[in-house]
Amino acid sequence: MEEKTAAFQKLLEIMDELRAKCPWDKKQTIASLRYLTIEETYELSESILQNDMEALKKELGDLMLHLVFYSKIASETNSFDIKGVLESITEKLINRHPHIFGDVVVKDAKEVHDNWERIKLKEKGNKYVLSGVPTGLPAMVKAYRIQEKASGVGFDWEKPEQVWEKVMEELNELREMVEAGDSQKRKEDELGDLLFAIINYARFIEVNPEDALEGTNRKFIKRFKHLEDKAREFGKSLHEMSLSEMDVFWNEAKKND
Repeated sequence: MEEKTAAFQKLLEIMDELRAKCPWDKKQTIASLRYLTIEETYELSESILQNDMEALKKELGDLMLHLVFYSKIASETNSFDIKGVLESITEKLINRHPHIFGDVVVKDAKEVHDNWERIKLKEKGNKYVLSGVPTGLPAMVKAYRIQEKASGVGFDWEKPEQVWEKVMEELNELREMVEAGDSQKRKEDELGDLLFAIINYARFIEVNPEDALEGTNRKFIKRFKHLEDKAREFGKSLHEMSLSEMDVFWNEAKKND
């Protein structure tokens, strides 16, 4: 523990020195760091997706630097400091884990999650259950969080089969609307309903839809690169190939997954 504390203290000391002496670090504000933090978060995500533990360690360090940087800037205006940040998260963890630090009894991870959401709602004093979902989240992530929060107060399906029936219902409604040549807005609404239902089904079968889609994206890119490489071997561009010719190499790539 002493070694970990010393390592964190060293980072704080370096941050103090950089803020005092480095022209770039002195110039930064909380607002100017924002887009850099977003970039670092995506790089962290990339290392997780690639299961690259060495890269993950480095990206966590970069993100840790940002957390220390924000705290340092805030301390200069007496808004808060790193001590306040750590005390805040410690208090939150204790309050939201009454089954560990109190006398609440839970039977599984779902009850832990539901308790967390109820306690969070009470802490924030939100008038509405869904007020805690950030408006800036990507649509898929937002849909997943909306469904989790609604489930936390008991508004949910009982079985995966019921959700699957909803998926098929929405799929049929979309197909009927397309075949009837309905308006673009109506088709958009129905497609949104279908995607929302699929995300809900993913939640019920314990598959994160963001991870699933990202996996498919990567698989498609890998196969498409194979297709392009094979086309070059035969001295062709994709524009010169028929779909049936491309399918041969595409199926070949599938076998190598």
